[in-house]
Amino acid sequence: MGLRSRTVDIQVGQLDVLVWDAVEPLPGGQPAPTVLALHGFPESAHEWRPVAEILTRNGVRVVAPLQRGYSPGARPAEVGDYAIERLTEDVLAVAGQLELGPVHLLGHDWGASVAWWLAAHRPTALASLTAVSVPHLGAFADAVATDPDQQQRSAYFALFRQQGKAEDVLLAGGARRLREMFSGDVPEELVAEHLNVVGARPGLTGALNWYRAMRRYELPDVAVPTTFVWGDRDMAIARSGAEATASRMAADYRFVPVRGGGHWLPEQYPELISDEVLARIRRSTV
Repeated sequence: MGLRSRTVDIQVGQLDVLVWDAVEPLPGGQPAPTVLALHGFPESAHEWRPVAEILTRNGVRVVAPLQRGYSPGARPAEVGDYAIERLTEDVLAVAGQLELGPVHLLGHDWGASVAWWLAAHRPTALASLTAVSVPHLGAFADAVATDPDQQQRSAYFALFRQQGKAEDVLLAGGARRLREMFSGDVPEELVAEHLNVVGARPGLTGALNWYRAMRRYELPDVAVPTTFVWGDRDMAIARSGAEATASRMAADYRFVPVRGGGHWLPEQYPELISDEVLARIRRSTV
């Protein structure tokens, strides 16, 4: 699997980007479609390695930026610089500077939040969307406001938004609590890659600033062909918002609940995620 590193200039610095090139060409010499993959918290672009290993064998290129706050060259100090509009601009910068064209967008956790925002506000930039774990942001906001189950699952937001205290708690004991978040569901070599980024205070503060800039997000219905994958044992996302996402769609939509699946689906179930992305790619070329 050919892995290359690139950099992309953004308003506040420079993003590091991982590029996995397609290993097998498509039939008839067709150009490789591109999946632009957005990682979550407390992860890194390496979360997509297991998925990329499969997609590249199927003629697909995978581009995964280490996002704002995570890339050492793009860690602004102001919380306002982590507003979702700025995070979305970064994704468009990656697509533009690397000349990717309309992409098949893949996002997990916070990466899914950014992907939903982009799909709602810039649908022509996307060929398809595959969102993992986090539902449509309007459906999620309603769940946080009205569903006691989701409110309990989201209680950790209060800690993460406390500057300084959250870093102290999460980094104590050799980042023990960060490691525990993965619940043994993520391979240790990938946990190590993630902690290379967020296991020290500068990277962790950059990542936590996404929570500190968070607000209630209201989105229009999404008019991009979309697949949403959610694990029914996700500790952070209740069923209410996951099921309500269907009512927020104005395009072809597929909901894939994973029985027994937790929050770290790209690393737990890379075959399933890859199959859903490939299905979206194939449908877009018919």
